[in-house]
Amino acid sequence: MTFEEMCLDTRIMRAVTEMGFEQPSPIQSQSIPIAMEGRDLIGQAQTGTGKTASFGIPLLQRINPKDRHLQALVLCPTRELAIQSAGEVRKLAKFMHGIKVLPIYGGQDISKQIRSLKGGVQIIIGTPGRVMDHMRRHTLKMETVDMIVLDEADEMLNMGFREDIETILDKLPIERQTMLFSATMPKPIMEIAHNYLHNPEIVRVVKKELTVPKIEQYYYEVNLRKKNEVLSRLLDMYDPELSLVFCNTKRKVDELVADLKGRGYFAEGLHGDMKQSQRDRVMNGFRNGRTDILVATDVAARGIDVDDVEAVFNYDVPQDDEYYVHRIGRTGRAGRTGRAFTLVVGKEIYKLKDIQRYCKTKVRRQPIPSADDVTAIKSEKLLEQAGDLIAGENLGHTIDLLEEYLDNSEYSAIEMAAALLTMQMGDGTSVNLPKEEFGDTGAEPGMVRMFMNIGKKDRVRIGDILGAVAGESGMEGDLVGTIDMYDNFSFVEVPEEYAGAVLDAMNHSKIKGRKVNMEPANKR
Repeated sequence: MTFEEMCLDTRIMRAVTEMGFEQPSPIQSQSIPIAMEGRDLIGQAQTGTGKTASFGIPLLQRINPKDRHLQALVLCPTRELAIQSAGEVRKLAKFMHGIKVLPIYGGQDISKQIRSLKGGVQIIIGTPGRVMDHMRRHTLKMETVDMIVLDEADEMLNMGFREDIETILDKLPIERQTMLFSATMPKPIMEIAHNYLHNPEIVRVVKKELTVPKIEQYYYEVNLRKKNEVLSRLLDMYDPELSLVFCNTKRKVDELVADLKGRGYFAEGLHGDMKQSQRDRVMNGFRNGRTDILVATDVAARGIDVDDVEAVFNYDVPQDDEYYVHRIGRTGRAGRTGRAFTLVVGKEIYKLKDIQRYCKTKVRRQPIPSADDVTAIKSEKLLEQAGDLIAGENLGHTIDLLEEYLDNSEYSAIEMAAALLTMQMGDGTSVNLPKEEFGDTGAEPGMVRMFMNIGKKDRVRIGDILGAVAGESGMEGDLVGTIDMYDNFSFVEVPEEYAGAVLDAMNHSKIKGRKVNMEPANKR
């Protein structure tokens, strides 16, 4: 069935055409005809399958623009999804004069929402908590509602909104149309459907439509203590302009953001405990490119609609199989290719195998990139950019400056190029500098002596330092050389080929709760 066959109102069809929709998605083609008849509906479909139009078109078809009373209510789990859905419905109603759509949600000044409601609104799209607020204030008149949509119903229940949802449904007229959309159908969802829907039609989108074929999917088996380091190496190696990192808990989001910022990345977090003003600032920064890395929980990421995300990192393996699909679907949009990386710890490998069976996809195992791998890749990218610059720019003036400098210096052109490349790559690239570039640190041949700001007074033992150096850098413990401990500081010798990696890893770690500062001994 085409949109022309489903849209009885030519104004809606005109908007659909302008929005660029050519063919209805499976959930749209199956659910819109049922909803148009005014029948109750249960739609099982994932994020990104076109659910908004599935209920938006039937709602608009039945709305009376001349009646300023509330006629339709849509409940969403998050503020972001409410705003996004309201925007989509407004686009569909673009040529239908007199229809007002209002998103209401927590975090926004409720007095502004009350003023808008007094002006007359036919369609409310809101979060359950804020809808309940308005009901208690008697600023929402529910007796005129004859259409109700529960969007992302499973997420609303996961967030603890079941009681609110049932209270709202109990206040609505018995004679109404109810549509419920959910990615999963757990028992509580079916209980709500049984209690509040009347002979509903059930529409399901088959699972084979959930995966995105243009996304390259990889996983890395990592040590729990090394997850931050591995993530940093992947970020350095692939260098995505915009990337999403998913964690399973709000606490982990905050911890990871703090770690990434400490490593010099432009990262921000997004989770449910943040104030709305903070969430607005974070999302605007991500959309505008001021933030390169957005770290989020699954619920907070609902409603994020950014087409240019180049990579998705599953810092934690998702707890639900379908969350994996939702996560990786954030990249590879609008015909672009994308990458998805998953960090797997221990027995989580079995969970990843379940995800692969569910998604009918292949997630390929990759070796953890070494510091040398990252350095080589970054060097190659910078040299490619330099080659493009040579081919496309007039470098005459810069060449003259460089030649004049080199004529009066003891350095060769290749030495100067190497120094400029090292400067461009920055201090935090895990470059393993040869020993002569560290200078004489007083270590045995083939070793580099490092100073650490940790000593006996910190109740630290030699074994603690040995374990931290080996564990954080990834090298074998028996490669660590002499460790000399004093009251307020210590010295530790490491092989010169690991010196850069040890410096980078240890300066982002803690021993016995104290932040470590490490540097070559010759700098003291």
